[in-house]
Amino acid sequence: MSADAIEGVRAAARQFENRPRVAGRPQLIRGNTQRLFQGMRVSEWAVLTLKNKSHSVTANLVVPKSGVEGVIITQGGSVGGWSLYAHEGKLKYCFNFFGIEHYIISADKPIPAGKHQVRMEFAYDGGGLAKGGDVTLYYDGKAVGKGRVDKTIPMGYSADEACDVGCDTGSPASPDYGPTRNRFAGEIEWVQLDIGEDGHDHLITPEERFNLAMARQ
Repeated sequence: MSADAIEGVRAAARQFENRPRVAGRPQLIRGNTQRLFQGMRVSEWAVLTLKNKSHSVTANLVVPKSGVEGVIITQGGSVGGWSLYAHEGKLKYCFNFFGIEHYIISADKPIPAGKHQVRMEFAYDGGGLAKGGDVTLYYDGKAVGKGRVDKTIPMGYSADEACDVGCDTGSPASPDYGPTRNRFAGEIEWVQLDIGEDGHDHLITPEERFNLAMARQ
């Protein structure tokens, strides 16, 4: 590819990344923190990028006395993504690697009834794109489960799936639940995404960004 062609691709990629500004729309997602609420369904482009970096997902929940099941928050679907949910009363996290492998980490006890804060922390290995990481689950600040994700998806999860809070409206990201009847049985006050400062997104080339953008048109 000639130098002029490469520069053209880079320019197109920059324009795509700055679409809101070019189109005169406000940039919705800034900084390292984003809070979402029950019932929201938003595009992957409207959610903080958790890929290739350490991050955490925190949720304030109200759990009924009968126990709880269902999706707290999920992104992507059966072809790749992740989900934080309750299964058999316990908090679980699943990272779906292109539908080929499912890395599932479970808490060692059910979420108690009442108002509680649950949290998933992902400590990224670093050293490049698509690396793995260590996962820790918490109830009210106390660790209740640990596990390992060996590898991750470096760029887009899907061209047509979204990020859902309170259910999974698309194809299921985890094999622990199906495409229906996966709504969270309790109340979700909010879910907060936080990203670390150890990101490796700078290793994604402008050409790769452009190709990903075009695949989603």
